[in-house]
Amino acid sequence: MSDQVAFQKVSFLYQAAHCVLTQNPENQELARFYCHVQCSISHRLVLRQDPSVKRTICKSFSALLVPGVSSMVLQRRCRSRH
Repeated sequence: MSDQVAFQKVSFLYQAAHCVLTQNPENQELARFYCHVQCSISHRLVLRQDPSVKRTICKSFSALLVPGVSSMVLQRRCRSRH
């Protein structure tokens, strides 16, 4: 399998997982399956993923992290310097 075809498959799986999760948040398992397959393909073929994609997938559970749907975003206050 050529690298271009592999990148297309990995990209499609990520987009499908994101689409499934945003349309129906109860489909966590299907999104996790898509992310797991995507990670296994990229590991098997030694493909480098974009850092923004890596940040949105949980490494231990292969869950897609979408703010407000499957994860929470907390903002900390800036400490003022003395």
